Amino acid sequence: MVLSVKIERMTSHSRQTPACPPAPIFSRWIPSLLIGLLTVTLAACLAPNGGASQPTAPTVDISAASTQAVATIFAGASQTAQAALPTATPTPLPSPTLDPNRTPPPLPAAFTTELLNPIDTPHTYLADTCQYLRSKWDPANAAPGTIVIPIMFHGIPDENISDPNEITKPQLKKLIKDLKDQGFEAISASQLADFLEFNTKIPPRSFVMILDDRRPGTAYGIFQPILEDNNWKMTLAWPIGYGDDTTDKKPATNVAGDPQAGTYPNLWAQIEHYYSSGYFEVESHGYFHNIPMDDNSSDEYLHQELDLSMQTLQEHFGRKPVAIIWPGGGFGKKPVQFARAAGYRIGFTINPRGPVMFNWVPQADQSDPQRPVYLPEGPAGDPLLTLPRYWPSQLSAELDKIRNIGSQAAAHAEMARADEIEYYDIVCAPKYGPMPVVGP
Repeated sequence: MVLSVKIERMTSHSRQTPACPPAPIFSRWIPSLLIGLLTVTLAACLAPNGGASQPTAPTVDISAASTQAVATIFAGASQTAQAALPTATPTPLPSPTLDPNRTPPPLPAAFTTELLNPIDTPHTYLADTCQYLRSKWDPANAAPGTIVIPIMFHGIPDENISDPNEITKPQLKKLIKDLKDQGFEAISASQLADFLEFNTKIPPRSFVMILDDRRPGTAYGIFQPILEDNNWKMTLAWPIGYGDDTTDKKPATNVAGDPQAGTYPNLWAQIEHYYSSGYFEVESHGYFHNIPMDDNSSDEYLHQELDLSMQTLQEHFGRKPVAIIWPGGGFGKKPVQFARAAGYRIGFTINPRGPVMFNWVPQADQSDPQRPVYLPEGPAGDPLLTLPRYWPSQLSAELDKIRNIGSQAAAHAEMARADEIEYYDIVCAPKYGPMPVVGP
């Protein structure tokens, strides 16, 4: 199994102290310089041999001759120096050396479970085995078996529902109670991204609440009291809108119980005020939103839905969105590549394939005849940008299974612990340093 992460931390390599530099090459020309000057001087002072009358030799300017001699010798020295100096080449750093007396153990197989649908198989996304093992077993990080449930919400009616995937207010109350009774705590999309990329510590049983579309009344009137009571955060999947339906042109919603209702100039002002409470994060749900993205989408449309929506949300909330919640559940290899290039760290489908763990995302590589509406994520090639989500109506019946998946993963990790840490110590520690340990 080959695994990778985005963060590398390398220990400094030892460097040899360079020897003293050789004497400048011009020092070798000093004797020649002296001989040249002496020759010029003698030529000026000695008369020609023989007694015959000879023409008077021209007077030699010693200063000029000396200068010319020095210049001639210096030019020769410079040319020789340039030819003699070697081309600078970087000194290669020593490679980590494995201990020849220790053989690394084989790494155990990745965790799998029969509790998933047979077509839904765990996909990993980290290619660097050493960084994966370091993040996995660092005692400051999340413990193996830490599990997260992404949940999508839309409208929450008082009683009757028009969509069988949705739930009523009494059902929401029961769902929150069921989650808390089993020890689950809500986290934000930003916390999920940090956990999936770096194994940052989060509650061992976590869930992410994502409210799709522009629903300020549901956010404030139904969910904010729950968030306040539990000190949780919620993710708002926010489409910008198009034409006269853009958020700046759309009027604010008159929300019962909001003391500032009726004072907001537009929907932006309303949702910015709710965001300032600290209980919400706003993530991208596209720009126009109404046409799902796929591999046939034009570059222009993808830039609008991904880059422009990110830019607009950043302008209004002062933070860069980390997540794209795929409008209509549509995605493909091309949209996923554009999302990665735009800077999104995670993305959510509408496929309820299972919970997620560090370097473990259940996905399908082919279409499922029993569930044809769920697009296969494997061909997109980026598990972090095609994460699963549960519909709230499914969740209460799935909680025991989800909790057991986390318990199985923790037990599997404990069985593999000794071999993985020994492997890291032999193969990885020379390059990445020793495995962190719990401090005093």
